This record gives sequence, structure tokens and C-alpha cells, in this order.
Amino acid sequence: MKLKYIIKTLLVGLVFTACSKDSDSDTNEITPTEPDKINNFVWKAMNSWYYWQPNVANLSDSKITSTTAYNNFINGKTPDALFYSLLYQRGTVDKFSWIENSNEIVQVSRIAEVEKKGGFDYGIYPKDASLTNMVALINYVVPGSPAALAGLKRGDVITKLNGSQLTSSNYDQLENTQFTITLAASVDIRNGSLVTTDKAGTVTVTKAEIDENPIAYYEKKVYGAKNIGYLVFNAFKSDYNDELNAAFAKMQLDGINELVLDLRYNGGGSLETAVALAQMINGSFTNKPYIYLDFNNKHNNEDGYENLSEKVRIFNLVENEPTFQREESVNSLALTKIYVLVSFQTASASELTIQCLKKYINVITIGEETVGKFVGSNTLYDSPDHNYISYANRSTEHKWQLQPITFSYYNKDKDANPTKIEPDHEINPYSTFLNLVEFGNVKDPSLKKALELITGQTMRTTAKTTNPPLSLRIENLAAFNPTNTAKGLYIEDFKRLKKQ
Repeated sequence: MKLKYIIKTLLVGLVFTACSKDSDSDTNEITPTEPDKINNFVWKAMNSWYYWQPNVANLSDSKITSTTAYNNFINGKTPDALFYSLLYQRGTVDKFSWIENSNEIVQVSRIAEVEKKGGFDYGIYPKDASLTNMVALINYVVPGSPAALAGLKRGDVITKLNGSQLTSSNYDQLENTQFTITLAASVDIRNGSLVTTDKAGTVTVTKAEIDENPIAYYEKKVYGAKNIGYLVFNAFKSDYNDELNAAFAKMQLDGINELVLDLRYNGGGSLETAVALAQMINGSFTNKPYIYLDFNNKHNNEDGYENLSEKVRIFNLVENEPTFQREESVNSLALTKIYVLVSFQTASASELTIQCLKKYINVITIGEETVGKFVGSNTLYDSPDHNYISYANRSTEHKWQLQPITFSYYNKDKDANPTKIEPDHEINPYSTFLNLVEFGNVKDPSLKKALELITGQTMRTTAKTTNPPLSLRIENLAAFNPTNTAKGLYIEDFKRLKKQ
């Protein structure tokens, strides 16, 4: 049985110092500066693998033609400062690459399967057109987490953080190790603005280490001959591939002939899991190309397809790294149409599922425009003799590792990707206020729309009607929900990929 919820003592981060040779006090000879070992790894790994390497002058091969100039450039910086200085148009083009020292507490470690979290997912919404005062809408709460123990639930609205109004300047403090929040007693929409009143008292959340089960909810809904499966899938985590496959086995037993796949809060994750999910949904295109990966010119030999397979690879965590254990036969529903719920938090492997799967079956999207992340990464370690991709052969002198963007991806026909995925049926995100109840409740506007499309019936509910503020555009929501909270698309076992 996997450990789903873990609290443990964290290691103290190491302190690194730059290395240099002592000068000979009896001569005037100046000994050349030695390159900082960790920074040398950072630069050379990025020079080799970074997708936008040709666009970054400081990653040019000419940078190492002069040893002295190269050493002077990389020395005197912290590894993370050097790394982020090498990104291509950081924050606009590259909003997704990161570096981490696994000896330290990393605030947002998207590849770590066990993460230090409060146990709730949220979206940030401006209260009015000034885009200054904010609220945070809680999308879901992880069972048994600190947030659950504190009494938080899906649909709660956070108005204050540590006693102050939530704003565009302080909402990132929701990622702190401990914080205190004030919840709304009521929420209304008047004259294009959110109006809230506060509950008495506050709630304190202290983060703990959690291995969150991404299969958050499943329910069978029956409408006449329609056996509708509603599956909430919140992350592509390969150490839960067996649970995902088991969920589809359950749907087979339930006779599911229609599927609503909720990816609204899914920021991406494992390529392994994304390919397996497509096979679970349909299963009729075994060995057909599903996704095309495109690397930089130094790794054109890695370009190629990842094919659909009748097997799903099962992983467990070893030292918090997904490690291959075995294979299972995929449980497939043989569906030719699915309905996917999306939002401004839907990214990467979730977008891959939509873009690549719709080349084979009909994919109907409902909700809001997505993030628009059509790139991915593989972890780079300090293992230069193994092309920086070997965890087993990494240096044990430090625990820095890189997660830069190393490839872009396309569907099987290599069609150009859109800037973002526009939903087939748009739902104003502000309509979820007052109606975001527990998963499966038809008051949820996006789920309600999917069920109406499937059944051809109008779903009559007690949902509260609102007049969403038209002045607050979806692109403004994206600005306050940074994509560094997304898990991205990554490859666990890079050497395994078989291209054709």
C-alpha cells in the first residue's frame, strides 16, 4: 500500500562556497580561477539541453572558448541565480523552467510526488476591474490534509491573508509554510464587482508533506441509456498509474458509455501517464503515434513520436523519484467521444490530452481558455559522463537538479499549437461563485453543461444565478494564477523513450 499522507523531518539545506586555488605567496604568478563545480554543471547542462539554447547569447558555445572569461561569468553567482539568468525571455516566453536543491524546502516543486502543501487547490480572482483586491476560491481540499483538518472545503472563499485583505501583492503568501486566512460569510456580484462579507474568526493552515492522490472523485450518473462517468483528475502522477487504471476498470464494470473528464485543476505532469490515459479512454489505436516531441538542434536524434500502448507502466516512489516497477494491461472504455472540463488552470499534459486525443476521437471542451503550455522537460542531474540525464550516476557532492524546458510537443500530425485552447462551450469563471459545491453536484455550471450536452435535457437545479462581471476578462485571471503552480509535462525515464 502506498503512503498517501506523510509528515517527516526535513533535512537542513547545505551551504555551498565557491572553490579557488590558493596563490603562491613567494611568486607573482596568478593562478587561473577554477570554475564553480555546481555552476559549471548548471551552465553545461543548460547549454546541452535547454530548448531555447540557440536564442540565449550567454548559452552560446562561444562562451567556453575562453576559460578565464567563462569562469568569471559563472563564478560568484548562486546556482539558482545563474540558472534563471539563462532563461529565454523569462516570465513571457519561458514561464516554466525551474531549479531546485532537494536538501531545501522548495516552495513549488512540480516534479516532486511528495510535496509540502497545505492540502487545498485555489484560484485567484480580482474583486473588481482595478485588479488590486483579490479573493481565492478553494477548488478542492485533499482528504486528511492540514486544510481538511482545519475545516476548509470546496467552494470556500478566502478574503484575508494574515489579517490583511488579499491583494495582487500578497496572494503568493498562500504558499508560505504557515498562514492564517479569513473566509467569506457571503459572496455576491453587484455592478460588475465581487462583494464579500467576512466570517468571524480565522483559520490557520500549517503545511505538511503530502502525496496527493490525483484521482479526486469518481461517480456514475445514469440518465436513461446513458451511463455517464464523471472523473476528477487533478495531476498526471505516474506513481498513481495503477490507481488510474483501476478507476477505468471500475468504469468498465459500471458500463460507462459517456465520460466527463474534469481537468480544470490539472496543471499537467507525467508524459507516461498522459499517453496511458488516452489508451484508457479509447484503446483502439495501439502502436499508433500519439505525441511528437521536438528537442533543440543538439538533440535532434531524440525527436520523434511516443506511441499508444496496450500496456501502462507502473511506478512507485524511491527517494521521491518515480521508479519503474512493472507493466499492466490498459483498461479501455472504447469511447469515441468525451467531454473535458477545462479552466485557466488547465495546462501542459492536460492540454496535450485534448490536442493529441482529438486527432483520434471527438473531444468536446467546456469551461474557460487554458494556460497554453505546449512544452515539456526532463530532469537534468550533475552527471556529465551520462549526458546529465542519469540520476543513478549523479554527483553526490550536492543535491541541485534542473527542470528546464527541453522540448516542445505536437499532435501526431505536427499541427501548430494554439496560443491557448479555447473551449467549445465557454463558462464564465465567475459563475462558479456560490455554486461550487462538492464534486458531482449538478449545480456546478461546467458539469451541468456537460450533462445537458450528453442527455439533451435541461438540468433543473437550485443553483444561484449571478451576473458575472463582464469587465473582468479571463486573461486577467491567468495573470493572477501564475503557471509556476502547474506541474508541467515531464519525462521520468528519458532513456526509455523509443522514437520512430
